[in-house]
Amino acid sequence: MINKNIILYSTGCPRCNVLKKKLSEKNITYTENTSTEEMLALGITEVPVLSLDGVLLNFREAVDMLNAEK
Repeated sequence: MINKNIILYSTGCPRCNVLKKKLSEKNITYTENTSTEEMLALGITEVPVLSLDGVLLNFREAVDMLNAEK
């Protein structure tokens, strides 16, 4: 997973901050995107969304993936 292009689509909400904390705890480098226009263009209607090489994970999927990451 470390070699992937990771983007966190975020508005700074409490759930967004949970994902930021989990990513930091795992020392995973990511880019944060806060552009609502880009999110809507991708069909994102609820944040946070984590993009792994273009595969979009909703909050629950992202948390589950991060919890499984060693």
